[in-house]
Amino acid sequence: MKPRFTLFPLWLISSLFISFNANGGEGGGQTTSTPKAAMSIGAHDFDFFMGDWVIENRKLIKRLEGSDQWETFQARQHVQQLPGGIGNFDEFVAKTWKPDYVGMSLRVFNPETKLWSIYWLTNQNGGIDSKSGALMPPVVGKFENGVGIFEGADEFNGKPILVRYTWSQITNNSARWEQAFSPDAGKSWETNWIMQMTRASNK
Repeated sequence: MKPRFTLFPLWLISSLFISFNANGGEGGGQTTSTPKAAMSIGAHDFDFFMGDWVIENRKLIKRLEGSDQWETFQARQHVQQLPGGIGNFDEFVAKTWKPDYVGMSLRVFNPETKLWSIYWLTNQNGGIDSKSGALMPPVVGKFENGVGIFEGADEFNGKPILVRYTWSQITNNSARWEQAFSPDAGKSWETNWIMQMTRASNK
């Protein structure tokens, strides 16, 4: 049975997009005129991801503690484009916990910098995530040679960290996503969440 998904709040999409463009993208500063053909470079990087997916998750139970204990669970995900080619969003649902764990990603493309900003929002606090009810700081980056690297600053247990998303092994029907934290400004990284994605059947 195909899962039911809710729409990402339009007010949230609008406010983020307005703020993003008012600051000239994540880098800030003044924007300059860019040829239309050049503006499209990178804008379709996530087109492969549209639709419904089944996700096998492997998550490190304790982060940045030298642990090697992992938990596994399955989730479903629905991804769709935002109007006007400004980006896309998804809804991630895992029924392993009660209430269901729901996460949402908003991906916004800046045609001037050719970079994506990815925001994450979840309904749970603690456990699988450390925050709930608010957008986490974005990770920013792009795809090169079929691999997407996106990084940004955040906090974990009250201490500053860097967060990295890595997209790889991308085909029309599969993809791999990894999340890693760095507590030392990028000198070392600990991978703490791996998603192996398979396109869902239409049945």
